[in-house]
Amino acid sequence: MKKLKIGVIGLGGIANFHMKGILDSEDAELWSICDCNEKALLDKGEELNIPPSRRYTDYMDMLKDEKLDAVTIGTPNISHFTVAYDAIQHQKPFALEKPVAMSAGEAAILKQALDAKPLPHMVCFSYRYKAAVRYAKQLIEEGTLGQIHHVYSQYLQSWGIREDIPLVWRFRKELSGSGALGDLGSHILDLYRLLVGETSRVLADAGTIVKERALPGGEGTGEVDVDDFCHVLSRFESGASSCMSISRFAYGRGNYQQLEIYGTKGALIYNLEEEDTLQIKLEGDNEFRKLDIPATYSADQMQSFFNLLNGMGDGLDATMEDGYINQLALDGIVRSFTEEKWIKLEEGAAVHG
Repeated sequence: MKKLKIGVIGLGGIANFHMKGILDSEDAELWSICDCNEKALLDKGEELNIPPSRRYTDYMDMLKDEKLDAVTIGTPNISHFTVAYDAIQHQKPFALEKPVAMSAGEAAILKQALDAKPLPHMVCFSYRYKAAVRYAKQLIEEGTLGQIHHVYSQYLQSWGIREDIPLVWRFRKELSGSGALGDLGSHILDLYRLLVGETSRVLADAGTIVKERALPGGEGTGEVDVDDFCHVLSRFESGASSCMSISRFAYGRGNYQQLEIYGTKGALIYNLEEEDTLQIKLEGDNEFRKLDIPATYSADQMQSFFNLLNGMGDGLDATMEDGYINQLALDGIVRSFTEEKWIKLEEGAAVHG
């Protein structure tokens, strides 16, 4: 089987993850790169020996390459919709970073475009590829926990505390859509849906701790107009209740995630910082015990994308349908903390669609 020729659109931080996955795989090769920053494009092209003819400042030129098999899209949030839409029109399979768009209305357009012109694609909800998450999904589906009543979650980072970090795009609503919510909360919302089910309504509180940051050019300051933290109460369609806490201001935390899931017959705790772990407590257990996770549950996100392109997907990759439903929840949460009230997600869909 020939190696898949993969193009990388956007050379920001997440691109390093995409490119490492391509370079590590026996099924793919890094064929082309694209970024509007010409210096970043030159430096990365030289580092990885990408010929100048396959370095692009305009992604549309990349999409026209008939030899290109697929692309990864790791640009700032504001351009996710446009680049993904154009990839669909050019029938180039893609792996798209989350959130998929700036609103549920945009996400709906992408979903409709893929319904009209289907092609392999993936939304990069990275934590679907953690072995502990996949094993937890299997245990829950087998009924090991019984009926789920409560879910408690945290996703905590600390980098926002540093006031010397300038006003990068992640702090600007016009470029990101939201702050910690879209950056971190979208992952937790996806795990909720993967493990427990659909969310029906939300009630949220959010705030901005550092309200001004230096402009990237070094002259003057600009307003931070997105959330630094967000706390969300929600109800699942099943009746289960959840509480989600996300923050970029949790001192001492690097990339801390924890989900606690409580049912009528047992409980699970998933934890991630340096490695993903799973604890369980069932009837007869005196305390929570760490589970050994079978090797068969291990997965790599980028390799899973290549498997999908080769017709060997395992059915657990996030699709645009997942991305759209995730965006409905994000929009509903923003409405909730803005209007200070419970929001039914169907109502949020009507407003933003």
